[in-house]
Amino acid sequence: MSTVAPTPESTLPPPATPTPGAFPVKPIAAATVGHAVEWFDWTIYGLFATYFATQIFPKENEDLALLLTFATFGAAFFFRPLGGWMMGRVADLTGRRGAMLVCVALMAGGSFVIGALPTYDQIGIWSPLVLVLARIAQGIAAGGELSNTSAYLSEVAPAGRRGRYVSFMYIGTGVALLLATTLGFWLTRTLGPAKMAEFGWRIPFILGGIFALVGLFMRKDLKESAHFEEHKAKAVDKVKNPLMTTLRLYPKSVLHVVGTTMLFAVAYYTLIGSINSSVVKKFAKTNPDVGQNVFMALTISIVIFIALQYPLGALSDKIGRKPMMLIFTVFYAVAMVPLSSLIKPDLLSLTILYVLGMSAFAFASCILPAIMAELFPTEVRSTGIGAWYNITVAIFGGGAPYLITWLNQNQMGDRFFWVVSAVAAVATLIILTMPETRGKKLD
Repeated sequence: MSTVAPTPESTLPPPATPTPGAFPVKPIAAATVGHAVEWFDWTIYGLFATYFATQIFPKENEDLALLLTFATFGAAFFFRPLGGWMMGRVADLTGRRGAMLVCVALMAGGSFVIGALPTYDQIGIWSPLVLVLARIAQGIAAGGELSNTSAYLSEVAPAGRRGRYVSFMYIGTGVALLLATTLGFWLTRTLGPAKMAEFGWRIPFILGGIFALVGLFMRKDLKESAHFEEHKAKAVDKVKNPLMTTLRLYPKSVLHVVGTTMLFAVAYYTLIGSINSSVVKKFAKTNPDVGQNVFMALTISIVIFIALQYPLGALSDKIGRKPMMLIFTVFYAVAMVPLSSLIKPDLLSLTILYVLGMSAFAFASCILPAIMAELFPTEVRSTGIGAWYNITVAIFGGGAPYLITWLNQNQMGDRFFWVVSAVAAVATLIILTMPETRGKKLD
């Protein structure tokens, strides 16, 4: 009696089907942990940039070195749309699982390379060149990560509980940020500025690479969603040019992804990266404790941010996505300029600034992945989110650290917060036109 060799598909885990009342622990844990370690690796660059800028770039001009470091940070953002398109298309054609594995592997490799990178004094121009290449790899990984994890968690969640399920993405992100800021606080307190610049900045990157390998291991047995398996043939047979398809058939969805993402990106990279580098740079010579104060204030605010994710995600399943997003955008439109007066070296001022900013940010982070997944059908979901979310993040998020650094160096730092308020006002107008997607059955 002959036997038939198993096909590659038959060796994969069976699909994950959303079951009312059942909580899919393993899929959510694997997706969340992978997302968390990716964002740990992505975030530590902004947090520790001020310490390694003169190690990778010429140290004769510290201001120029920091500008070039953030220019590299911004350049990586412009590879995120490419990663979103590439990894999104792979996910829409072959499955979310494979694309999510590639994203974590790229992020791990980039972190290990940066952590072991020789300095400018040791290898000259090759040091910043290798840094750029490592950040390009991480940009491609970050571009594919959010879109694919958003699609996956939205597809395994019951429609009426999608907000609270997807909120675990940014619980994972919050935990990653908490690890990063706690590590930053401990390192700056233990080593001091000189040793941080000498070797301390390498420690987070090496740890980030190790954490990413853990995420890779957890995702290797991830099951595809039953929703994807049901609809995957449409992506192969009917969608030949997915980006043009999203523009032609779903122009409003594209607009609403841009509208929900533009302030999200600016707010995140202003709070995590821009402000802390500006504060450390401005006050380090007169207040040696400023680095510790920044990391402690961030740590306190992130603990509150994590605690808010699930309750706010559950609230969105009851009152809708639009009211939550409008709370976020209106707060930043009205409060960002007054909050900028709290950019001081003392712990109390920084804590108030970060707690208010991160709490308002939580109203958007808990539901943004669900909103974007609900705006696109399955056959272009990962591609649509990956491309348009990352194009918006590249423009608004990638430019924020560079812009605030340049303005500070030209004694115009206060103007940046008027820019944030203007972006928030435009985002508010766009979100007002967005349909309510709470409880929507995925197309």
